[in-house]
Amino acid sequence: MRCTDTYKELYGRDPEAVAFCPYRIAPLGAHIDHQLGSINGLAIDKGIHIAYGVKDSGICELRSLNFPKRAQFHVKDIPEEKVGDWADHCRAAAKMLGEKYRLRYGISGVIEGSLPIGGLSSSAAVIIAFLSALAYVNDIRLEPWETIAMAKKAENEYVGVNCGKLDQSCEVLCRKDQLLYLDCADDSYSLIPTNPAMKPYRIAIFFSGLERSLANSAYNLRQDECKAAAFNLLAYAGLPYGKFKDTVLRSVPLSIFEEYKDRLPEPFRKRALHFFTEYARAQKGVELWKNGDLEGYGKLVFESGRSSVENYECGCPELITLYHIMTETDGIYGGRFSGAGFKGCCMALIDPQKADEVMHHVEEKYLTAYPELKGKYVGALCQSADGVDLGGGIRR
Repeated sequence: MRCTDTYKELYGRDPEAVAFCPYRIAPLGAHIDHQLGSINGLAIDKGIHIAYGVKDSGICELRSLNFPKRAQFHVKDIPEEKVGDWADHCRAAAKMLGEKYRLRYGISGVIEGSLPIGGLSSSAAVIIAFLSALAYVNDIRLEPWETIAMAKKAENEYVGVNCGKLDQSCEVLCRKDQLLYLDCADDSYSLIPTNPAMKPYRIAIFFSGLERSLANSAYNLRQDECKAAAFNLLAYAGLPYGKFKDTVLRSVPLSIFEEYKDRLPEPFRKRALHFFTEYARAQKGVELWKNGDLEGYGKLVFESGRSSVENYECGCPELITLYHIMTETDGIYGGRFSGAGFKGCCMALIDPQKADEVMHHVEEKYLTAYPELKGKYVGALCQSADGVDLGGGIRR
């Protein structure tokens, strides 16, 4: 890892430890975690590494191999408002940890992301990896759900992204070769082993070459549209609807949606339609995974991708092009946008025996459509992986 070499160059010694948090994919359950739906998730063997050592002064001194500019702050003097750079995610993590625990020590760290930013929950991975490292040097032992809640709060309240708990849950709870099924309404979850009868698969990531920040996209707007749909449906039906900020589509019975959907403005109706169909796909997908039906599961993933384009209306032209290329590529069981779909990347479950052909075909077709993105487009093959090591990573 380059982060360990860079750390040694900067500080003249080996790092004391290397924390790692994986990226994640969510084949089903896209855009519904914030509406308390259910999700399917897998952690992958690419992610965020932080090579670090303890600083007795309480200062956090951080460098990123993916961004210029060093960041520095004291664990007891974190700006109340975000600064606007890459290190806001680390400041957010330190702020949330410090609100619950007494922090004395800081860290010197070098951060490295193993894939381009966009669509794989890199922001959540930075927060969680940094949380695990900072907690470790301060002799704090975080529990899984405590970590998930703290990382989500960091994004919601400090970074300014109204995300649900999909990213954090996948990156903490997932285990290699097991599909995470999480109900975001009550946090119940199960890890479903890969059926021995299932065809083998690899995870392919197709990065569009376009990076983005969720805080500056239509991500938050889509959530408001979902809430507005739920608020109106409950009102039409004469049901209690409470405060707007607390209203979610999971509170609306499907029968109520079917009865009153035509009274909704079209954008609200489409967002609700995506929620109810995606919620059903996430549930059905679990049964197909249990039964080892990878082809059936893949079809649901393609359906999810289509609904994201047509009903949730996310996706820039480049990502939509990638999605359509995947639907026409032999050897891909299923694929969709990864993450919010506002730039970033697509993910796919593919036949390992056709991996080379798949990667070549998608790249060729995509760069024919967008030749100006040559050198920025990236294709990568991954496997499922365990979630974060909350013990602070690998000791050196």
